[in-house]
Amino acid sequence: MTNKKQFDSTIDRARPNTGLAIVIGAGGISSVVARRLGETNRLLIADINVQKLSQLVGVLQAEGAQAEGFVCDITDLNAVARLAERAKELGGFCKLAHVAGLSPSLADWRTIVSVNLIGPSFVLNALEPLAGPGIAAVLVASLAAHISPPVDKAMAVLSHPTSASILDDLNTVMEQKMTPQLAYVLSKQALLRLVQSRSVQWGLKGARISSLSPGLIDSPQGRGEFKSSISKASLLERCPLRRQGYMQEIADAMEFLLSERATYINGVDLLVDGGIKAALQIATSPSVD
Repeated sequence: MTNKKQFDSTIDRARPNTGLAIVIGAGGISSVVARRLGETNRLLIADINVQKLSQLVGVLQAEGAQAEGFVCDITDLNAVARLAERAKELGGFCKLAHVAGLSPSLADWRTIVSVNLIGPSFVLNALEPLAGPGIAAVLVASLAAHISPPVDKAMAVLSHPTSASILDDLNTVMEQKMTPQLAYVLSKQALLRLVQSRSVQWGLKGARISSLSPGLIDSPQGRGEFKSSISKASLLERCPLRRQGYMQEIADAMEFLLSERATYINGVDLLVDGGIKAALQIATSPSVD
């Protein structure tokens, strides 16, 4: 698929002092995040789905946002390099919101690891040369990364996400059969570690990088998971707030982490789950008065 600029854009005629926010993804949560960041930033939105991307960019432009769509498969190293080049042509970026990801019901395990971990690693590698003082990045992980213990052998393999043999190596070291659900958990756990690792290099450049882990969110992808996973309903019953989260609440958290109000937050994960992890931990810990 071509990675040339696909859509008419006002971004080249934007106010000169308006920073560029890169949003990876054009789906449910991604679109809400893009709309929020577009209130104060120019937008460069990347997604592999041409129709979804075109529709989102068109809506945002109609609302007055300065937005451009860029067709990009984040698991394609060359495509990601062209995305970074486009960002450079637009004067560099000030914010990166990497929202795109696949839940267990959407793909096989190899594709899930590729999109949820290898792709984000490619994006960070390509954009890091453009990172500098005041720039911030947030990658979306998941509550799932927090409620299962990491598998050391798997994490050792996944700590090298750009290795050409990573998928075969992962399949080899795992004692249990790889499934989409297992791949999802492992990829999100590895994503947290990727952010922690990159926070050192980014911090030395004066830039910040953190992650955000949504819990049960009422989004198109989340609704699909409820239909295919009994465990989702069980988790919801354990949520202290007795409800799912809203996509706007994820946008709130994303906006904060990318803002100048969070300039000393680097290398950590913000869990936005309504207290589910806390409830699960309390249930398995000795009582505390």
